[in-house]
Amino acid sequence: MLATAWVKSIGAVSGRATEGVTLTTPILMTPPFCGSGFSNPPQKTRCFIGRQRRWLAICAGLIWLGSGQAAQPADNRQAREIVGRVTRLFTGQSTIATVEMEITKPGLHRKILMQFWSVGQSKVLVRIRQPREDAGTAILKVGNKAWMYLPKANRTIAMSGSMMMTPWMGSDFTLDDLTSQTRLTNDYTIMTSFVGYRGGVAISDYTLSPKPAAAVVWGKVVLEIRRADLMPVWQRYYDESGKLVRELLFSDYAHVGGRLIPTHLVMRPLDHPGQQTTVTYDNIVFDAPISDTTFSLKNLKP
Repeated sequence: MLATAWVKSIGAVSGRATEGVTLTTPILMTPPFCGSGFSNPPQKTRCFIGRQRRWLAICAGLIWLGSGQAAQPADNRQAREIVGRVTRLFTGQSTIATVEMEITKPGLHRKILMQFWSVGQSKVLVRIRQPREDAGTAILKVGNKAWMYLPKANRTIAMSGSMMMTPWMGSDFTLDDLTSQTRLTNDYTIMTSFVGYRGGVAISDYTLSPKPAAAVVWGKVVLEIRRADLMPVWQRYYDESGKLVRELLFSDYAHVGGRLIPTHLVMRPLDHPGQQTTVTYDNIVFDAPISDTTFSLKNLKP
């Protein structure tokens, strides 16, 4: 009863509204004075003020702690929603895209032209069109299962999880990078780690930490997003020791199919200077009808 009265009075003093309570002055009934009687009012008053301050500090701390605990889950939900939106930038109910991948390494420069078909993020087909020696190579992913068709061997093989995590076609991207962006929201906890300005641009950073049971290779992923339009700026990948290993840069934002997306992506492994892989979306169509037979093992072979 006494503690409740003091919490209500503190709420009024600190500017926090308390339902059904109107106060004009702090309640002076509690806590009790140090001694009994009022033979020495000045001393008793000083003792009361000291206890009043201690009660004020304790109750204010409880109010601050309670409000902080209530706000934290809301911040986490917002961070997850924003990161989830970024992972879905290139997917709609369906997506058909033509993509050019350019691989640059010391002594090597190579271009690969690919076509993507997807329904949400659960069904993905990737087929290489050029160069001629790789044309016809295809990857099919349905749910958690994936297969690759190798035209030179005229063979279809089931792909393990480790194969999805290895560099694809000599690039700095893995198949998991290209087909499984939902892993960022499914396998990681997401927290807002920075809100402010960089280079005069309002941005927010989101830090993704792997969940205990998640089968992921990264110890941490950090994503920078522009606050004005929620477009990604860069995504950085750290190993389990906290070392920055690679970064993905986004640019050339354009309105395509009624949505704003970055059409130019560059992946850079930071332990290999002068090496990078660029992905450019030459054409992308959202929500066009795609037959279910597109995502069949029979369709892997052109």
